[in-house]
Amino acid sequence: MATLFSLPLAVFAVAQDGTAATEETSDPADDVANPKDVPGEVDVNIDTVWGTVDNMIDSFLDRLPFLLVGIVVFAIFYFVAKLVRRFIRSSTHGKSSANLGRVMGRVAQWVLVFVGLILAVAIMAPSVTPGKLLTSLGIGGVAIGFAFKDILQNFMAGLLILLNEPFKIGDQIVSGDHEGTVESIKTRATLIKTYDGKRVVIPNSQIYTNPVVVNTAYDCIRTQYDVGVGYGDDLRHAAKVILQTLQNTEGVVSDPAPDVVATELGGSSVVLRARWWTASERVNVVRTGNAVISDIKKALDDAGIDMPYPTNVTLLHDQTEDCDGDRTQQREGWPAGENPPNPRPIGLHRDRPNADNKS
Repeated sequence: MATLFSLPLAVFAVAQDGTAATEETSDPADDVANPKDVPGEVDVNIDTVWGTVDNMIDSFLDRLPFLLVGIVVFAIFYFVAKLVRRFIRSSTHGKSSANLGRVMGRVAQWVLVFVGLILAVAIMAPSVTPGKLLTSLGIGGVAIGFAFKDILQNFMAGLLILLNEPFKIGDQIVSGDHEGTVESIKTRATLIKTYDGKRVVIPNSQIYTNPVVVNTAYDCIRTQYDVGVGYGDDLRHAAKVILQTLQNTEGVVSDPAPDVVATELGGSSVVLRARWWTASERVNVVRTGNAVISDIKKALDDAGIDMPYPTNVTLLHDQTEDCDGDRTQQREGWPAGENPPNPRPIGLHRDRPNADNKS
């Protein structure tokens, strides 16, 4: 009953004051849609929270078919990329371009996966067009390029090495201080095995921009060794003995033919240089070189040809002898004879007459 009697009083109070009437008779739906913040109280509108969650679920369900289609498209491109990689590798297997096939197969796989990723993103998010995505990747690619400059440089150098093929797997090369057999040419580095069983990883950019010696580029390689014979021996006979030894040594090829040339009149011997050709592999060079040197030593000994040790002659001038200053009698490095040249004081010019020539 109190409630029934209080209602007209409230309406009558609202009629007397227009502002109060507006506040008391506001629409409850507006209060729910636009809740008022009450200072000092925690205002939580459950209906608003559930409405937001409901909108998110509805949006997700609306986009779910596109998400599934995008995932399927990316999966298709991924498996196709793997098949392309296997096809390229199998088509070059057992050939000289096998390593190039492995690298190109990997590159083709990356390209197809990248294309599939762009298409999948465009399907799942229509607002992100391939053009916008490529533009964003282009801007970010500049930063990525600076950050991975060395890696990209090695990658491009590896591709150029595989395309140009200055050497191939199994070749024996010299790069800087490293020498060995090429084991693998990867996109980032080239792996070589040294002759003492070590593995060296050389960045491709270093190999591509610096000189590289390929010892096995041709079938044969030339080796040389210097032999000193005495001045008292017959030089032509010594060269003939060495040449016959080269021709009879196992491992020395006949075409190109070996030869022997005189290269130097040394301090204690005449230097003869023996030059011969062998198969270019390191094992043949070392084995044949050992046989050549051993056979030359034996042949020269059998022929009685001297191979003198380095000899140094030291002349000591004794200033206490009676002949000191007499250039007709001094022995140590002075010209002798009845009419030797006059001595020239140190520092005196050649064209300037000395004191003995003054009249």
